[in-house]
Amino acid sequence: MSAKIRTYRPGEEQVLYDICLLTGDSGADATALYEDPRLLGEVYVGPYLRFPAALALVGDESGVAGYVLGVPDTLAFEQWCDREWWPDLRDRYPLGTFPDGSPDDRIVRLIHKPPTASLDVVERYPAHLHIDLLPRLQGQGDGRRLLTALLDGLDAPGVHLGVGLANQRAIGFYRRMGFTEVHAYTHSLIMARRL
Repeated sequence: MSAKIRTYRPGEEQVLYDICLLTGDSGADATALYEDPRLLGEVYVGPYLRFPAALALVGDESGVAGYVLGVPDTLAFEQWCDREWWPDLRDRYPLGTFPDGSPDDRIVRLIHKPPTASLDVVERYPAHLHIDLLPRLQGQGDGRRLLTALLDGLDAPGVHLGVGLANQRAIGFYRRMGFTEVHAYTHSLIMARRL
């Protein structure tokens, strides 16, 4: 049975945070890797649920089992996060909160020094997105439907995303969805497509 694709509803934040953690190890469950189970969601889900121009869609199949989050203007989103999202998290998660080099520590460092999109990427592909699906939605076309719905709703000439090189299944999915590699790093790729 296909999941119903619909807009995120207030009150579903924790479910999306849980999905983020359950897929946070290159698509696999990252629960055992993190001391703080909310930390990944605070970075990769929370701001998208609050940024005024964001689009948040969920796949609901006997409960929410996947999501896609996107913003049409990455630079505006980064500026908003600097003003509205990161300051409170920096207070809650000071540097040194977790053991140096631990997975939690690496995420806290991102909170204190968030990466910014390359200008050459956002010039052509100003929107960006994140998508995560629990196994029960994978391989049935629900990811394609979720991503297509988001791409149809983004008012931008192009979109980009980051993906870990270890997540070969996701890379294949993005390629099938028309994304191509625009930057390669040691452990990740930036992929993009025109809209």
